Amino acid sequence: MSGETPKNPSSPPPEVARDVFVVIAAYNEGPCLAEVIQAVRAIYPHVVVVDDGSSDETHEIAKQHTGFALRHAINRGQGAALQTGIEFSLRRGARFVVTFDGDGQHRVEDIWALVEPIHRGECEIVLGSRFLGETIDMPRSRRITLQLAVLFTRAVNRVNLTDAHNGLRAFSRKAAKKIDITLDRMAHASELIDQVAHSGLTFKEIPVQIRYTEHSLAKGQSSRGALRIVFHYLVGRVMR
Repeated sequence: MSGETPKNPSSPPPEVARDVFVVIAAYNEGPCLAEVIQAVRAIYPHVVVVDDGSSDETHEIAKQHTGFALRHAINRGQGAALQTGIEFSLRRGARFVVTFDGDGQHRVEDIWALVEPIHRGECEIVLGSRFLGETIDMPRSRRITLQLAVLFTRAVNRVNLTDAHNGLRAFSRKAAKKIDITLDRMAHASELIDQVAHSGLTFKEIPVQIRYTEHSLAKGQSSRGALRIVFHYLVGRVMR
């Protein structure tokens, strides 16, 4: 078989890549957003950036680097931005929807690792796990907070996951249609797990890599913020 170009195991066939819509919820991601979009679009042409009322140049950068640059007039939170991006992707005909952070924490190579099991028909939803995979420069305090979130999810949601708040996720079109994020801010991650668990659709976790940078750590959740997330999630659960 000499002369054939070897298949890149981290990239899908081009015809599949065109069916993938990558949704990036962005809030004040000016320092790194251009690089993130360029890296994703090198393989996946459909990148949907939802600027969530940023006060920096996030929206202008998004418009320069993708044709799908949406904007919330006010900061509504990551949950609302993701819902906007998912709905937009479905209207544009997406077969697969991937959520991807705009702060440089995620690897483009992991997108196909998420989508491939869905493409093969193994499941409808794939969730990334840093604890099955790898973390780079992760502070001990962040590790403890995230591991507590896992215990909370197992106790409250009754879902046996290893990583409860990972922004790397992939959905089939069928699954994405069932996602209805009502909790605008970071409590949406727990709400999403609720919806996955009760959707009746098959799901799995796969290993991914998360790289922590000074920028991503500055935007991350503190322990006090984690308590607010729990409060907002529990209130939202009671109100549903």
